[in-house]
Amino acid sequence: MSCSLSPGSRSDALQHGTSGTLPHFLQEPDDAYIVKSNPIKLKCRARPALQIFFKCNGEWVHQSQHQSQEHTDEGTGLKIREVMINVSRQQVEDFHGPEDYWCLCVAWSHLGTSKSRKATVRIAYLRKNFEQDPQGREVPIKGMIVLHCRPPEGVPVAEVEWLKNEEPVGSDGNIDTRADHNLIIQEARLSDSGNYTCLASNIVAKRRSLTATVVIFVNGGWSLWTDWSACNVPCGRGVQKRSRTCTNPAPLNGGAFCEGMSVQKSTCNALCPVDGGWAEWTEWTVCSGECERQRNRECTAPEPKRGGRLCDGAALGTYNCTGGLCTHNLLHDAKPQGLEGSSDVALYSGLAAGVVTVVVLIVAVTLYRRNQSEYGVDVIDSSALTGGFQSFSFKTARQGNPLLITSSLQPDLTVSRTYTSPICFQDSMDKELISQEPSLFDPLPDLKVKVHSSFMVSLGVSERGAEYHAQKAHPQTFPRGLAPDYSGVRVEGTLRERREKSLLAPHAPPMPSRPPLRTSGVLGHAGGRLVVPNTGVSLLVPHGGIAEDTTWEMYMVINQEDSSSTLSEESQEVLLSPEVTYGPPGLDLSCPVAMTIAHCAEFATDNWNIRLKRQTQDNKWEEVMSVEEESTSCYCLLEAQCCHLLLESPGRYALVGEPLSQEAVKRLRLAVFGSADNTNPLGYSLRVYCVDNTPYAFQEVASVERVRGGRLLEEPKTLLFRGNSFSLQLSIQDIPQFLWSIKPFTTCQEFSFSQVWASNQRPLQCAFSLERYSPASSQLSCKISVRQVKGQEQILQVYTSVVESEKEVVPFFTQSNCTTTSLTGSRAFKIPLSIRQRICATFDTANAKGKDWQLLAQKLHIDRNLCYFARQESPSAVILSLWEAQHQDTGDLDSLASALEEIGKVHSSTHSTSSRATTLTTTGTTTRTTTTLGRSTEELDTEFT
Repeated sequence: MSCSLSPGSRSDALQHGTSGTLPHFLQEPDDAYIVKSNPIKLKCRARPALQIFFKCNGEWVHQSQHQSQEHTDEGTGLKIREVMINVSRQQVEDFHGPEDYWCLCVAWSHLGTSKSRKATVRIAYLRKNFEQDPQGREVPIKGMIVLHCRPPEGVPVAEVEWLKNEEPVGSDGNIDTRADHNLIIQEARLSDSGNYTCLASNIVAKRRSLTATVVIFVNGGWSLWTDWSACNVPCGRGVQKRSRTCTNPAPLNGGAFCEGMSVQKSTCNALCPVDGGWAEWTEWTVCSGECERQRNRECTAPEPKRGGRLCDGAALGTYNCTGGLCTHNLLHDAKPQGLEGSSDVALYSGLAAGVVTVVVLIVAVTLYRRNQSEYGVDVIDSSALTGGFQSFSFKTARQGNPLLITSSLQPDLTVSRTYTSPICFQDSMDKELISQEPSLFDPLPDLKVKVHSSFMVSLGVSERGAEYHAQKAHPQTFPRGLAPDYSGVRVEGTLRERREKSLLAPHAPPMPSRPPLRTSGVLGHAGGRLVVPNTGVSLLVPHGGIAEDTTWEMYMVINQEDSSSTLSEESQEVLLSPEVTYGPPGLDLSCPVAMTIAHCAEFATDNWNIRLKRQTQDNKWEEVMSVEEESTSCYCLLEAQCCHLLLESPGRYALVGEPLSQEAVKRLRLAVFGSADNTNPLGYSLRVYCVDNTPYAFQEVASVERVRGGRLLEEPKTLLFRGNSFSLQLSIQDIPQFLWSIKPFTTCQEFSFSQVWASNQRPLQCAFSLERYSPASSQLSCKISVRQVKGQEQILQVYTSVVESEKEVVPFFTQSNCTTTSLTGSRAFKIPLSIRQRICATFDTANAKGKDWQLLAQKLHIDRNLCYFARQESPSAVILSLWEAQHQDTGDLDSLASALEEIGKVHSSTHSTSSRATTLTTTGTTTRTTTTLGRSTEELDTEFT
């Protein structure tokens, strides 16, 4: 049976496709995401197709929800049908099935149906929180950096992008951003420092992770050692040094400071100059035609070397070989023999008489001067020879020093005279002073000298007997590297020779044991400060150093016993500060304390080797550190007058110094006190003290003089005492000769070098005993010269009244805070607590801009031994504690404010625009801190107490 199509059916078949063709989908529905509440559209397009319907989740979509279009393909003449439906968010949310919401298309033709792919419809979202935020890292240069990031959950899955300082990070040979959302930098460079952010995004939203700060730090490395310096002495044993710097590379962005020493010292021996010496004379030559014989010598025993002096004297010697009766031109100069003989006799007789006369005069003058010097007669004013009285002018004391006590009487008396310095003799204090203070001098066995001087009697001064007491030998202490001609001489021998010449020399033996100076206070978490008044010694305990809910009774003690055990027996050390103890021994602190100790050294690195020592449990002393070295156990900041120490262990500490050359200098404080002689109504005693220039040493003098009732007559002065082995001389001058008398042999006194150099904070004293000729003489005017031989000199001018009714009672010390011993809490600190905490928070954390605690230390001029601060939990807090100790007296916050302002300005001008927001935030903190520091003390007290 054949089958054929009618003409109408054939025409439809040609329009929809050839026989045997199923619908072919030109466009199938795609997966779609519903964003917020916006519906999505699903499309299908097929050829040839009589009908197209959507089927969603297994159910047919109603025909009314379809939007259909139909057109003919111009190329094939076939009809193309396109159908579209909308799917809403509500439809998807209402569907509850084992799988996602889905739809597909079904297309019909005459030969059958075709189905499209399934398209899923899901609601899009992106959660807010990252499953893993990137973490900041501190990585050494050339190290690997891995920053992990797990984006928030979302549909569709979020894509990840990395930002550095708000700029996209691209992948290159060193940086990989494709590895499971992580950022990997194979080899870190300095330019890789910055703020990194993980950015996650999909069709719904974008999410930013927390910012991770990556700091690429550089650990410091030592440069090469410099060449050894030249020996610091031209001759003998000295010191040479070499140095290196932590600049290869310099530590950057919080990198570790170089470990080890930056300076090395080594002893050296400089070859001394050799002075030339004459060799033996040669034999005399035969008598020449000129009637002379000659001999010579050479400067070869030894030859001058290395700048030594040439030989003194003549290298050629001649003499007349005929006794002066040379007959060389006898025939030409013939004279009558009788006349020549008589003239020669007269000539030689006259010459002999003249020579004898000159010799006799020289011997007489020498003997006279020696007799005068042995009996110690002073060279007095020329006005004393006139025999008449003239008036004297007494100046009033300078105003402005509360320590000076003077009379209000001002007689207007004048005199013109020429003064010549007195002849100096070594002499002890007068007998009366020794009886008052037996501990100051040790006696010699009853050595007495009577002075008889007709010249003194002619001036109205009665003959007196003076009893003298010579000193015991003091241990020798000389600076290292002294010239060989005197460095080997023992002090005992030197003093013995001086006794033979001058009979005596004053000295100050060790002081008896006294109770120690002590201060204490109960301190807690707020910290505080302990002060030993008027000694230059204090202790600062920082805020937070003591644990919360804990208190300690802390104390400070200044040792006043013999300090000889502190010094090394092998080296030539001297004590430069008092011995200070702080405790209690079991003290447990979380940060170091700051101790301030005054010292008396005129510090120069080439002249002194100053060390910090600590007493061990077996009462021995061990070296903690040298002030020039770098240490992680403690910190030492040496200033001109005092030393600031950062300590972590309680105990007894002291500064000692070893002189490296004769240029080493100690500062001495000179003071003159006066009081009436209790045994003589017309007597008056002047006492001159030479002490190490520390407040503590002068306190001892003040304590003694308070007991004696002495008065400070002149403002204390400072004398620089060099370590050149020369003694210290004291002389009284310009005494009114006709108003006052002084005991003979006491106008000039002397301290040996070893007494002064090794005084070890003990005062040296000498006294001048004067007596008025008349009770009407109520004013005393003179000056006292204190000088080191071949060294510095100071003049103490005395203008005072000796009448009790005219004295003005003024205490030695009138400072308002001289009795303050402890401060606790905010009163003890110059920097308010909130400011301190803000500074520490800003600078303790290193960042890519380099604004860390090292920069703070540099701006505050605390930029050495940084390795000590690096090991502290809060380096900035320790630096501020040291600054507090430095400025405890001035209380001036301007230097701190200026440093913070300078840091802010520098970084505001150098940072890039991309990091400007972070910079402004940090700079704003600095600016607010600076502004607060600039406010008045009253405002700060009100806000922060």
